[in-house]
Formats: sequence, C-alpha cells, structure tokens
Amino acid sequence: MANALAPYRRLTIKIGSATIVDGQSGKVRVEWLAALADDLAALKSQGVSLVVVSSGAIALGRGLLGLSALNLTLEQQQAAASAGQIALSQAWAQCLGAHDIVTGQILITPNITEERRYFLNARTTITTLLGLGAIPIINENDSVATAEIRYGDNDRLSARVATMIEADCLVLLSDIDGLYTAPPGKDPEARHLAYVPQITAEIEAMAGGAASHLSRGGMTTKIEAGKIATQAGTAMIIAKGTGLHPLRALQQDGKHTLFAAADSRAQARKRWIMGTLEPAGQIHVDAGAAKALGAGKSLLPIGVTRVKGEFVRGDAVAILDPDGHEIARGLVALDRGDADLVKGKNSKSVAEMLGLGARSELVHRDNLVVLMGAEAKTP
Repeated sequence: MANALAPYRRLTIKIGSATIVDGQSGKVRVEWLAALADDLAALKSQGVSLVVVSSGAIALGRGLLGLSALNLTLEQQQAAASAGQIALSQAWAQCLGAHDIVTGQILITPNITEERRYFLNARTTITTLLGLGAIPIINENDSVATAEIRYGDNDRLSARVATMIEADCLVLLSDIDGLYTAPPGKDPEARHLAYVPQITAEIEAMAGGAASHLSRGGMTTKIEAGKIATQAGTAMIIAKGTGLHPLRALQQDGKHTLFAAADSRAQARKRWIMGTLEPAGQIHVDAGAAKALGAGKSLLPIGVTRVKGEFVRGDAVAILDPDGHEIARGLVALDRGDADLVKGKNSKSVAEMLGLGARSELVHRDNLVVLMGAEAKTP
C-alpha cells in the first residue's frame, strides 16, 4: 500500500471551500474538519511540518449575512469574508485545539508574496510558528483585497505560500480526485492521470472550469498553481478531499494526481536569485570571508570591508572579493545603513549595536548563491 505523503517532510495543505463548507447549510462541516484535524495531528506527530491554506471565509460569511450564493459584488464578497473569517478561524482553532495544537492565523494579499521585504517577514512569521509547534492557517485577505490586487483563488495563493516556505509538496484537497484527460462529468471516456512529469500545453488543455458555486477556482487554477509550485522545486498533489480523513486516504493509496517538481528547490532558488533579481548594491569582503563563502558559510559582518549602493532588507546584492570579482549573490538581511554600521564587527558587537534580536548574518547561506570558476565575474 503506497503512502503518497511518505517522501515529504514539509507540506502545504490547501482546503477548498466545497470541502470545508456544507453547500446546503452554508456552515462548517464540523465532522469533516475534526477528521482532517486527526490527520494533521497524526502527520505532525511523525515530524512533518504543516501549513494550511484554507478557503471558506466568503462561503461561510454568505450564510451568516444572509447573502445569495451567486453573483456577489466585490463589496459583498469583502463583507462576507470579514464575517466568515472569524467563524473559520474559530473552527480551525477548536478542531486542532482538541489535539493540543495551537493555530496561528495569517491573512495574505499578493504584495506579501511578490515584494521581497513583505515576503521575508511573512516567511519568518510562518517558520517561527512552525518552530513553536503551531500550525499556521492562511487565507487571502478578501476583506480588503480589491479586484485589481487579489489572487482570486486559493489554489495559486497556496502555491505561492508553498514556494515561500520551501514546502516539499503542495496538496490540493478539492471536490475532484485529480486530473483527467477531459472533464469526467461531461466525457465518459475521460481517463484519470496518476502522474504528470511535466505541465505541458497538452496538460493545460485538459483543465475545465470551476466545479462548484462555492469555489472561485477549478482545474485551470490548479494547473496554474502546479506551474508555480513545480517550477520552484515543490511537488503537487491533487486529491479528493470531501470524504472523511482525506490525508489518511492519501497515506493508504488513495486516488490522486502527482505533479513532479521540475527542479530541486536549491536549483530553482539559485536560478531565481541569479536570473531574476538585479543586485541593488555591492558588499566587498576580505579574503577570509571569501573563503568561508566558498565553504558554504553565511556572510557575517566581520568579513565585510565596504558597502555600496542603496538597498533594503530582502534586496539582492552582489558580493565581491578583495580583487573586485563577484563571487556570490544573495538576499541581504539588513538595510544599507545598518549594513554599513556593522561592517567589520563581530557578532557580539553587532548585537550591542542593533539589539539582541538582530540577525547575526548579513547574508544567510540559505539566501546565497556562490559563483564558482567561470561563473565568477567582474561587475
């Protein structure tokens, strides 16, 4: 019996509205959510880190405010999200609290995952919650997001979150058990695909529209989420989540579609830092720091000799050796002013100057790409 979740140690689980909200009553499916909480608690006890992206706020808010299930204006959607988010958060806290698991609510808008400063702050909050044993519950902040600045569906939001926290796998729990060659409700000849090695134009053409009035997504947005996740080194699973214990089912050979990651996360991250981000400044280092970087260490302020350019925390910077050659590129952990202030200082002095909670690394090795041989270049 194959366990589809066995290879993964950090999961992002996306819960669709049609799975968590009853379509008739407009209320939380309490028995279902309690069963899912059992599954999450079991995975957590096995050492798996879990982040949940939960839809359902607007669907719940509709019922609470007496709104129609169809054709809500943007303003009505925002009002429904505001009312429904409280009920949704309470439901999650109650069901996971039964397992002595603390939940932390995080509401996200697109700028948080697209702008580096907000991205880093959100990632730090999520990883801190995970380190403290909590399960973050994430949703789009629909109560304030406008039509112009919104994800519009939690499939793509979950993919952004999964890549942000470097999840091994994104699991989309929906009202369908995977990808078919055609919409199975319309085509009796449609075949289920258990494995997708690469998302091609042919795969994209297999997607249909939204399956439920409760959801804003459909297979199309799931394929879009898959492109985001797999290109960043995160695998993706689509599975039916409407039955009780959907994650346990995946551990017991439950039907699903697995989308393979295109690259390892490290490869994807290196490509992104080197190929996408233009350095906002330069950090010159001494020979000792250059050697440490080549050995896979973080860049500490004590090895910095000069700082150039205007940058803020989260910007990309070029790191130059004593001869002026770029030997690495990374995401800086301090603003330009603080970086200039602590250059050449040891960790104790940095803590005294910036406070005990200040980061000891100027560029952490997880946010650093070292250039070797022919890759090294002179700016």
